[in-house]
Parts: sequence; C-alpha cells; structure tokens
Amino acid sequence: MTAKLQLVGIKKKLRGRQVLDGVDLDVNQGRSLVVIGGSGQGKSVTLKCALGLMRPDAGQVLVDGADVTKMPEEIRARVMRKFGMLFQGGALFDSLSVWENIAFRLINADNIGRNEARERAIEAMRKVRLGPEFADVRPTELSGGMQKRAGLARAIIAKPDILFFDEPTTGLDPITADAINDLIVEMVKELGCAAVSITHDMPSARKIADEIAMLHNGKIVWRGPTAMLDTSGNPMVDQFVAGRAEGPIQAVV
Repeated sequence: MTAKLQLVGIKKKLRGRQVLDGVDLDVNQGRSLVVIGGSGQGKSVTLKCALGLMRPDAGQVLVDGADVTKMPEEIRARVMRKFGMLFQGGALFDSLSVWENIAFRLINADNIGRNEARERAIEAMRKVRLGPEFADVRPTELSGGMQKRAGLARAIIAKPDILFFDEPTTGLDPITADAINDLIVEMVKELGCAAVSITHDMPSARKIADEIAMLHNGKIVWRGPTAMLDTSGNPMVDQFVAGRAEGPIQAVV
C-alpha cells in the first residue's frame, strides 16, 4: 500500500543549525501518527515541511507517492488542497464571524457562494459539537475550547485526505483537552483520512495515535504502536514519557 503521506530523508538547516537531519515518516489512509519530542527538536519544522509551508534542504515529501517538492507551484497548490490543519493557537481571524472563519477556504479558494458556505460551516460546527447559535459571533467571544472546536470545524469542512494537528490541546484544561481528543479520533475515523499530529501532551498522544514516533536532535529515534510506548526499550522515550529530568535527554533551561 502506498502511504498517503511520506517524508523521506528530510533535512532542514535554520540559522546555521541542523534542525532536521534525515527525517523519515509515513502514514497510511485511516491511520493517525503522533510525533512527540522536546522543545526545539524539530517537530514544528517537520510539520511545516510536510504542509509545504517550508521547503526542505534535502529529501522528499510524497503525497500518494508523488513528490510535491518537485511539482510546479500550480500543481503543488492543488495537492495541498487535500490537507486540513488545526493550528496550535486556533489561528482564527478576529475580524470575521465564527462561520466565516470556518468557511474561509470555501469562500476564498473554492469560490463557493456565501449562503452555501454558511450552511456547510454550520454543518461542520454541529460535527464538532459547536452550536449554530455561535455562527455569527466573533472568535473572541468563545472560550479556548470552543475556539479549538471552531478550528477543527475549519480543518474538516473540505473533507481533507490528510489532517494535521499542531499541539491540539495546548492551553486547555484536562477535561476540555480530553473532549478535543475525542473529537479528533471521531473526525479522523469519520473522514477515513490520514492524520499527523505533534504534541507534548502524552495523554493526548496516547488517545489519538495509532502509532507514535519520537523526534530528537532532528532524527526519528523510535517509532511504534501506541500500545508499546511504555515498553519501547528506548531510554530517551522512557525519559520523555515519564517526564524525568535525569536521563540521556538534557533539559533546556
């Protein structure tokens, strides 16, 4: 089976520092991969390379087996429209209503009329348990958890083939975070899409992942089924999962 998304030998240097040093990752349709790792280890850069927001210095980003890094811009843009993204901070526009945020792509990229776009936005809101009574309010009037729901509705509205999640539970209380995790699992299953997430939140990783990969010093140092996380036999994984200061990973302070 051809992986829905595959990163092959991705390298990226920023400000003279080798942030990614040969990252290999892949995820199949209907599967959820979570990348864990400490701050500054390259998780966000990996996600940006996969999304096409940053061009790698070397390596391939394959979508359905085709290398998007070598595609002409117009074709690459069409491929990227298969993606949906839930940003860490929500990334909602304060000047737009909630439904306009959710339908932003439909209106501005897909040329769908506002009436149809609003109907589809409200349908997406219902899927993420965000009531239609919030459609016309501004994002600043929503709680943090509701903003995450709005961001998730925007990510799924175009029924993407690949969903990306950047620290989806950051800033949320444990109960709200668990509710967002449940929604992520539900949406990935309903859409049948591939999902790639980055997170520090181990309860979230355990809940939403079929497989977990650990990134350290720009390389994948372990990957395996979520059920094997506690018996990985990898001292870096063990230290990170346990949250211990002592171990092969040096704390950055």
